[in-house]
Amino acid sequence: MDFLISIVIPTRNRPHLVKRAIESAIAQTLKEIEIIVVIDGLDVATTTELENINDSRLRIIQLPISKGGAGARNAGVAEAKGEWIAFLDDDDQWLPQKLERQLAAAKRSQYNLPIISCSLTSRTPKGEFTYPRRFPKVDEPLSEYLLARNSFSFGEGLIQTSTIFTKKELLDRVPFQEGLAKHQDWDWLLKANTLADVGIDFVAETLAIWYCWQERQSTSSTSNWQQSLAWIRKNQNLVTPRAYSSFIMTQVSPQAAREKQWQVFWFLLQEAFDCGQPKPIDLILYFLMWFIPRNSRRSLRALFDKKTQQVRGA
Repeated sequence: MDFLISIVIPTRNRPHLVKRAIESAIAQTLKEIEIIVVIDGLDVATTTELENINDSRLRIIQLPISKGGAGARNAGVAEAKGEWIAFLDDDDQWLPQKLERQLAAAKRSQYNLPIISCSLTSRTPKGEFTYPRRFPKVDEPLSEYLLARNSFSFGEGLIQTSTIFTKKELLDRVPFQEGLAKHQDWDWLLKANTLADVGIDFVAETLAIWYCWQERQSTSSTSNWQQSLAWIRKNQNLVTPRAYSSFIMTQVSPQAAREKQWQVFWFLLQEAFDCGQPKPIDLILYFLMWFIPRNSRRSLRALFDKKTQQVRGA
């Protein structure tokens, strides 16, 4: 069977969740697909669970040792037979027409190597929300769309890993950076977007479900602020000064605040001003990150998001 699209699902120690993800891939209206599940290291429970799925399009790759999310995705891409690649995190789901809609958008794209994203539903203990709340403006730098905040709410600009759909050719040219504890999707998007024949398009339709705050903490929620600071410093050439400062103030600072690293309060603030171009909203968010508890911020953010989506739906 010839495969048009290869779905790559990295997983480790979450057999009940990855089964749900696989079922959403099997249910796609587009049938010319292969589903590559990359088990990232020894994981008997997941291997046993997947043996019960009867679909000839499903392939299991067992890595002898864990390589992390980026390494697992790269391993899946290397084995892929399809022209197109779609990523699905093991704790997320797709709606049935996700791949069909994105393939159509890719064929309409003006770019030779398009990256197609879509809207998604974020399911959290605080409720359900639709992201992103907007798509990039004309000539808006990708780094500012992804990293800069222009409001008090989350999800204004968002490209989540389970929405990424692109050509295998692009991923062969620009693989995921292995060894990163977090920011793997941003890292890949910013680097891929530097190529002349690459561009990003969106399907406005909500086509994926993103489960936030699962019972098992993700790597991105547990790694420390020094790792995020090191990442943005290393990739400063890929971001605008505004994006740099906003990342420091809204991504690095909340991690430091959670760790009660008060000694770096002024250090990070100076970093944002010396190396970036913060706006007033960045400064306000910076102080909120430090002085308002995380759970309180989440509750306020959820309330703001609900009000915003009610206005949009009116």
